[in-house]
Amino acid sequence: MSMTGLDVFDTTVQKTNIWLKEIMEALGWENKHKAYLALRATLHALRDRLIFEEAVQFAAQMPMLIRGLYYEGCEIEDVESLLPRELRALWTEPVVIC
Repeated sequence: MSMTGLDVFDTTVQKTNIWLKEIMEALGWENKHKAYLALRATLHALRDRLIFEEAVQFAAQMPMLIRGLYYEGCEIEDVESLLPRELRALWTEPVVIC
């Protein structure tokens, strides 16, 4: 039986649990919350140090739930610089993308 009622959600929860289990095994931990905190801190550190294009490409390879965790709290101050040149003229106000 489906845990959430949607296969896409069940799949991402299952994949996230696999990631957490692998972290726990690699570090010899038995605490899933501790593995989650380590994953979150690592993802945020990587995200904040990669250039925008690399950060997005990296995130695209992650399961949906982990990708959301990766982008959690992300703020890009100079959004206009991320837009293609032809769209910059249309830019009127800054927004937070992530």
